[in-house]
Amino acid sequence: MFRSVLGWILALVGATAAVLSPFHTWYDGRPGRDYRIGDLFGGITDSEAGIAGSILLPFAFAALLTLAGLLLRSRLMVALAGVVVLGFTVLWMVRVGQARGGLTVDSEGTGLDIGVALAFGGGVLLLLAAAVMLGRGQRRRRVDGDKHRRHEPEHDYEHEHGYDRDYPPHERAPEEGAEQPFPWRPGPGGPGGPGGPGGPDDRPPPPDHRYR
Repeated sequence: MFRSVLGWILALVGATAAVLSPFHTWYDGRPGRDYRIGDLFGGITDSEAGIAGSILLPFAFAALLTLAGLLLRSRLMVALAGVVVLGFTVLWMVRVGQARGGLTVDSEGTGLDIGVALAFGGGVLLLLAAAVMLGRGQRRRRVDGDKHRRHEPEHDYEHEHGYDRDYPPHERAPEEGAEQPFPWRPGPGGPGGPGGPGGPDDRPPPPDHRYR
């Protein structure tokens, strides 16, 4: 239960960070939504892109993939969303580095900025969520195991080992097939007490029918 909740939190935070990252500055004061998807494959240009054709599109697709993976309890889908976010982020860094002759990190806002950090961190969180959360197969095996343990029959060890509950542990019941002149019952004093095995018998003898 704890792993499932933690996986949900990490996945939602990672997907949110990835979607919000294009609205922040990525490099040299330029927001991520201004970079076209085609620039990632053909080279970075100064032309601005629309929302539908910007780098926001793969990140939005990764967020939808994350939600589907959470609802279906699919670790593979959540991990794939993290790979998409990290893949496009790394590809953008490669293309910008080729166009600018390298990447810099400057406190004055002329290098890599908060948008790249959000995208990279969101991808890492999605991968961590996929590693932490419980998949559908793991949950089913755990539930089936609980059912088997819950319905496991209780063993009657006393019946299995032939224990007789009608007699105290210190007294033995008469053996089957043995002739008893009168009904046997344990004496009040136990095995050695009056009327018990090994003790004096204060009961009257059984009647003798041979001389009648």
